[in-house]
Amino acid sequence: MSSTELEIIRDKITDIDNQILSLLASRQQLTTQVAETKITQHIPVRDQKREEQLLIRLIKQGKQVGLDAHYVTQLFHVIIEDSVLNQQAILAARANPGSTLPLNRVAFLGNKGSYSYLATQKYFARRPGELLELGCQSFAEIIHKVETSEADYAVLPIENTSSGSINEVYDQLQHTHLSIIGELTHPIKHALLVSGNVELSQVKTLYAHPQVFAQCSHFLAELGNVEVKTCDSTSAAMLMVSELKRADIAAIGSEAGGALYGLHAIKSNLANQKENHSRFIVVARNAVKVPLQVPAKTTIVMSTIQKPGALVEALIVLRDNQINMTKLESRPITGNPWEEMFYLDVEGNIQDGPMQLAIDELKATTRFIKVLGCYPSEEINPTKVAAAHALSAE
Repeated sequence: MSSTELEIIRDKITDIDNQILSLLASRQQLTTQVAETKITQHIPVRDQKREEQLLIRLIKQGKQVGLDAHYVTQLFHVIIEDSVLNQQAILAARANPGSTLPLNRVAFLGNKGSYSYLATQKYFARRPGELLELGCQSFAEIIHKVETSEADYAVLPIENTSSGSINEVYDQLQHTHLSIIGELTHPIKHALLVSGNVELSQVKTLYAHPQVFAQCSHFLAELGNVEVKTCDSTSAAMLMVSELKRADIAAIGSEAGGALYGLHAIKSNLANQKENHSRFIVVARNAVKVPLQVPAKTTIVMSTIQKPGALVEALIVLRDNQINMTKLESRPITGNPWEEMFYLDVEGNIQDGPMQLAIDELKATTRFIKVLGCYPSEEINPTKVAAAHALSAE
């Protein structure tokens, strides 16, 4: 095949790609109209039965034109997730009139390129208004900026699938009056980032955030005699390597973040767990109202009476009201040795009857309880469809 023929084929591919983008934009506009209908008719955002029927039909049609069922399923899972999240954002904005800002001032850990920066970009891409990024060097500084109205929102990492909960954030939540208004899960893909033409064997010093080192402990053990130096954020680590431009140093961070500092990856997928994700929460000075059509989470902090079985009694309240708990975390109470504060994430809307009843019952069985926030759940579980079943239905 000549270079001219190759260019002709590439031009055709480019044209098809442009058509795909236009069609996706048209589809997104239609899902916005669907959201408007769901607002007026009080219809839940997700319709699992329709999603299943849609996927079965698309798998069948894909087979007829030579497309693999797995490929079609993966592609439309992404499209459906985007549609659900956009609809949820529209419903949430309508339920909170006056909450939309022309400028969203958002505080997060680190600077451009940090994982918190990438999560901030991802979350506010679905929200109206311009984004003003306020990089901070500590979680305390992030919280302070929102408490003093220097920022409208804060994005905080709360847990990671590899290294677990980020206890410092829980400790900050213990002492703030801010409310959790949102969440998102962001994939964490650690890479070894260097400046210039550097081989792995040349690296003698690594820079990264302590959480990153914890998530890549197996890789560090394999490296052997390499010095690790902690930084306040992944962006600070990348900036250090970018400025020093030495062949014996490297940073661990995302490839996308490293590119902002002129760094490139010489090794990828460094995390102990290959499916490595971090969950972030978004906090603000005022709580939000979550429409009942939108799947919601509620985060509660409580301390129990000091007697045997007190925590069990509190959890039984959730069970009896058929409320699913997705997380339970304990943290020591400052100044009260051997006493703990419990953080709970549950599936439920604080405006719904079962949740209201559960909170009232917990007030009677605990020494202290506070709702830290009720917010839309952005964990979109993909609709499961057995490809073989779908194809056999022809």
